[in-house]
Amino acid sequence: MIRKAVIPAAGFGTRFLPASKSQPKEMLPIVDTPTIQYVVEEAVSAGVTDILMIIGKGKRAIEEHFDRNFELESELQEKGRTEQLEAIRRISNLANIHFVWQKELKGLGDAVSYARDHVGREPFLLLLGDTLIQSKTSLVRRLVELYDRYQETVVALESVDPAKVDRYGVIGGRQVAGDLYLIDDLVEKPKVGEAPSNLAIAARYALSPDIFDYITRTPPGKNGEIQLTDAMRLMLKDRAMYGVVLDGQRFDIGNKLDFLRTNVVFGLSHPELGSEFRAFLKETAQGL
Repeated sequence: MIRKAVIPAAGFGTRFLPASKSQPKEMLPIVDTPTIQYVVEEAVSAGVTDILMIIGKGKRAIEEHFDRNFELESELQEKGRTEQLEAIRRISNLANIHFVWQKELKGLGDAVSYARDHVGREPFLLLLGDTLIQSKTSLVRRLVELYDRYQETVVALESVDPAKVDRYGVIGGRQVAGDLYLIDDLVEKPKVGEAPSNLAIAARYALSPDIFDYITRTPPGKNGEIQLTDAMRLMLKDRAMYGVVLDGQRFDIGNKLDFLRTNVVFGLSHPELGSEFRAFLKETAQGL
């Protein structure tokens, strides 16, 4: 059973400047909840009780968000705002959350390597902190179930436009059952026309602790960074690896347009605002 998760959240978020100058992009709200909180709740839904976040300069707000704020709690209690009080107390009780600082931004593989001492010899979930998942069934639970069955690394996959494969880590492999693939190749940002498929790794992983050994053997790759995909490709030479296709939608809030789209999708399903927001969108669309 996987009980630990790692969430990298150290990037500068330069595509969101000037908003990200003093606020981590992972703290940008989707409606009324910071992006990173959705990611934590997703991990917790799969049975995770221990989370390590990899952060960097300017990310202190993430630590503060998951810590208690006794002054705010006291004020809410005095004003009788019970519902809001319970909501913010719940945040600090989601899981045991720890933080470590990535000294230099040298790629996802390097970021993951900072979790080695914390994870030890246990398998763990890896969830990218700037990506949200909506699926019919819990994607991370499915990853955990498959890891427990095969005792091998399992990654989430999504079908992407073949003309955009150069933006992703892409797998080659064969379908073994329904949504499940046995992976036989991994390429980080392949050239269009040279990718082994259009199945891209979708920001969620159930990783064997052996990945740390392969990261140490991985030289810098694309952009001079240590790519996790390259380390996984090394591991693939020695171990089996599986991929499961996402039965839903991935939202990358790392760029402005997808951030706006995500807020629209989540806003439409919001229990308090959804109905009124839907009416507003219909009214606005009529004037376009």
